[in-house]
Amino acid sequence: MIVVTGGAGFVGTRFCQRLVAAGLPFRIIDKVPSATFPDAFTLADVRDPAALRAAIPPGTKAIVHLAAEHRDDVSPRSLYDDVNVQGARNLCAAAEHAGVETIIFTSSVACYGFAKSETDESGAIRPFNDYGRTKAEAEVVFREWQQRGPQSRALMIVRPTVIFGERNRGNVYNLLNQIARGRFLMVGDGGNYKSMAYVENVAAFLEFCLASEVGVRVVNYVDKPDMSMNELVGLVYSTLDRKPGFVQRLPYVVGYLIGASFDCLAAVTGRKFPISRIRVKKFCATTRFASAAAASGFTPPCSLHEGLQRTLAFEFLAERADGPVFYSE
Repeated sequence: MIVVTGGAGFVGTRFCQRLVAAGLPFRIIDKVPSATFPDAFTLADVRDPAALRAAIPPGTKAIVHLAAEHRDDVSPRSLYDDVNVQGARNLCAAAEHAGVETIIFTSSVACYGFAKSETDESGAIRPFNDYGRTKAEAEVVFREWQQRGPQSRALMIVRPTVIFGERNRGNVYNLLNQIARGRFLMVGDGGNYKSMAYVENVAAFLEFCLASEVGVRVVNYVDKPDMSMNELVGLVYSTLDRKPGFVQRLPYVVGYLIGASFDCLAAVTGRKFPISRIRVKKFCATTRFASAAAASGFTPPCSLHEGLQRTLAFEFLAERADGPVFYSE
């Protein structure tokens, strides 16, 4: 039995689809129902130790921990600590009670903050926001769990970069949608690179990690090669078979000031806006990470280009079948 916390979400649903294909039994634990796997779903919040403990069935082989608080605009901010850090403590306690000896924790490259290009798994932990900070603190919690049974427990910490794919309505989708509809405004010169990961590849890597050996291992997950913003815009145009149009550009300092204006407006009105200083800064930053995934023997199901093309075709070229969509950063 594989337990997947947060399995009703974007990555969790895709991962569980792979488990079905592999014939592996699983149980989803989430605070919201799974639209895709209602019969394999148990309602529980990682903040509730008793409910979490009761939800993990006897004979559980491994826990894949995906549940997290991750948006940039979470309120109250204490939710980051309550879900990401205390939730990790609660899960470790429940895992010990159930005798689980393998945990796969999806952390994030946000632990590194605004890191230098091609930062690998040995990079310094310097988060710039509460999400990255609490993910890093949760890693410590899981390491302590492993050290309480070092001869038998396996811990895999996976730090993915930004994840995209079909049915996701996060930042990458919003960007692709703006380009596809001719409403895109490039902040900066577009020469900055972005590491990305296609959801099917991430799900496949998590499945690969189920065979983790005793000990602790940390792996960034990135689909290579990285693309610059200019290259990404060009790929969208070519995939959608459209002539490249004139891309409007805005200097970074102007974009940052606009983001600051929206931050002030949000502070006054209490409303949330899609533009902020941190989002402008993240958009214009080069976020390139190195990954040891390939060295571990893992081969992704498809390339980054193919993943983008599949996503673009599904979202903008095909008639989509009914089904869930997932809203995330």
